[in-house]
Amino acid sequence: MVLIIIWEVASRNGWVAPYLLPAPSVVFEEVVGMAQDGELWGHISITLYRVFAGFLLGMVAATILGAATGYIRIVEKVLDPMLQALRAIPSLAWVPLFVLWIGIGEASKITLVAVGVFFPIYLNLTSGIQGVDRKLIEVGRMYHFTTLQQIRKIIFPAALPSFLVGVRSGLSLGWMFVVAAELLGASQGLGYLMVFGQNTSSPELVIGSIVLFAIFGKVSDEILKQIQMRTLRWQDSIENAS
Repeated sequence: MVLIIIWEVASRNGWVAPYLLPAPSVVFEEVVGMAQDGELWGHISITLYRVFAGFLLGMVAATILGAATGYIRIVEKVLDPMLQALRAIPSLAWVPLFVLWIGIGEASKITLVAVGVFFPIYLNLTSGIQGVDRKLIEVGRMYHFTTLQQIRKIIFPAALPSFLVGVRSGLSLGWMFVVAAELLGASQGLGYLMVFGQNTSSPELVIGSIVLFAIFGKVSDEILKQIQMRTLRWQDSIENAS
């Protein structure tokens, strides 16, 4: 709040050029005006759709491949080196390839978001499974657990904290990747509004879009955090000590 007040005073008094950094009140008026016109809701809804469709697609793929890589040694040797190489590719490098393969429609944007979501979940799930204490596996064998029982009663609970951390990280990257998707070849969305504001010299529109990205990203992360806390309530941790 203090920073917002300082920002407002600095902009109003001309300490900062308004065409570079407009006052928060100007940004707020721009966002409210677009909301009242109904234009803003279309941009928000299409961005939310792209993020969560890509998030679900990436999470499902990461869960399947991460579980296979973490549990089956031969799959790790064959699959993991290739996925680690793909992980090093910058997000914008995927854009022309997806446009060439899939076109400039929604499918390419959702796929790009899914790529961003995939790798944090995959890495955390794989490391979570491979980090399961061997003594727990030995206990399961002593009780003659089947493979399915070992997965359900030992491996899944032990890897769940790492998986949920990966899910939160993946969603955060999903919001970053949707910006890259909407900066190129989009006619709707919050990322498109940022480009439109740049092209029309409207910094209040650019900053307003950034603020909306921050708000929706924080809200979605907070929802996942609450799910994580409730799911891991059984865990003996500092967070659950109270």
